[in-house]
Amino acid sequence: MLKKGKLKLPDRLGILVPGFEDKEEENGGSEPVFESGEELEIMEPNGVELSHKENEYEFDDLGVNDTVGDKVDAFRTRKRPDKNRSGQVSVMDVIAAEEKRSDLEHEFSQKEINLEKVKRIANKGVPDGGGLRATAWKLLLCYLSPSRDVWEKELTENRQKYAKLKEELLLSPSAYTRVRADAMISAELSREGDVAGPLKRQGISHGDHPLSVGQASAWDHYFKHTEIAEQIDRDLQRTHSDMKFFSGESSFSKKNREAMRNILLLFAKLNPAICYVQGMNEVLAPILYVFSTDTDEQNALNAEADSFSCFVRLLSDSVDHFCQQLDNSPVGILSTLSRLAKLLKENDEELWKHLEFTTQVKPQFYAFRWITLLLSQEFNFQSILRIWDSLLSNPFGVQDMLLRICCAMLLCMKSRLLRGDFAANLRLLQHYPDINIEHLLQVAQDLSADTSSCSLSL
Repeated sequence: MLKKGKLKLPDRLGILVPGFEDKEEENGGSEPVFESGEELEIMEPNGVELSHKENEYEFDDLGVNDTVGDKVDAFRTRKRPDKNRSGQVSVMDVIAAEEKRSDLEHEFSQKEINLEKVKRIANKGVPDGGGLRATAWKLLLCYLSPSRDVWEKELTENRQKYAKLKEELLLSPSAYTRVRADAMISAELSREGDVAGPLKRQGISHGDHPLSVGQASAWDHYFKHTEIAEQIDRDLQRTHSDMKFFSGESSFSKKNREAMRNILLLFAKLNPAICYVQGMNEVLAPILYVFSTDTDEQNALNAEADSFSCFVRLLSDSVDHFCQQLDNSPVGILSTLSRLAKLLKENDEELWKHLEFTTQVKPQFYAFRWITLLLSQEFNFQSILRIWDSLLSNPFGVQDMLLRICCAMLLCMKSRLLRGDFAANLRLLQHYPDINIEHLLQVAQDLSADTSSCSLSL
């Protein structure tokens, strides 16, 4: 289990499981906790008839006494709110956005960047355009250091590491063998000069043959991940299906889905105890979108590599929520849901009693998805980006702000929840209505602190 404290990222990007420090040790490691393609769920009690719209995330009915550990075949496609919906923008909003833009551009131009100042600005929302959000998120996730002088070196090294991991783990064994052989031949020719001579035949060991059934065979490992790759492909087909960036048959959308596929499959291979769990695609989507739309051409071209590193860093703060074996541990999802209930009780005991005892709408019935997917399924895409500005810039960590927002979501619906019965409240919270995001975030900021929280320093 990961301890909540300062996380030291490994040399091999993407490894979140202690002890799994090198690809060659995979054969002797423990078996994955999850079966390939196992899916996250939100719990919905039996006997409740809820109306679901077509193309929304729906969840199989579970008994009231079922546990979060019963995670089976739950996620389906959920239609998000209209991403094109926009409210009126006041002159003051425009002025405020331009001031933030000017402040960030000035800060990013400094030799030494004041990260605390960047956090204060980002907490109020990073202006769209100009690649500001991409740079801000990389700084907030500690992918870039505050010293501009080392940015080029850091980016080059991380991008080269990612390219090497893709070559080693995503190519088929035969393709990887050919690449290595070509590299060896080129190196040999460079040493000997362009002297003609007989070509050397590259031998193939029995273990490297596609029909080899040995557990140490490279092909055996390759085929084991085929099912995971198929699950990822299915999930990517319904990731933000209303956005041309992710959906459709254009070369542009196909390229973006291929980048997401590479990242998720590589993460699964590097983390066999976690593997891939449905919903990770939703957490990755905002990162890839922001980095791919960076106005800096070089950064946009390397969005896949940068997204992988930042996806790992972001997920490291909540990776225990994906491990079923940790559900009942102090770092598991049940503990986090308990903290949410405690935060609500501290801030509005009347509403807490109504949900907990009168209607018995427990947090696991609605907040499992909120927390695990970082609210990436509850709002339109632009609102998600705005919410993540506040999540990533929170001085007490992503999880602290996430629980505050979840609690604020309940408080903002207080009058409706107090009027509602079990079915009405469950329907409301599983299909959260449109809301003024700035108001929601302000309510979250004003809440009494969750003293039981423990944040992870990225």
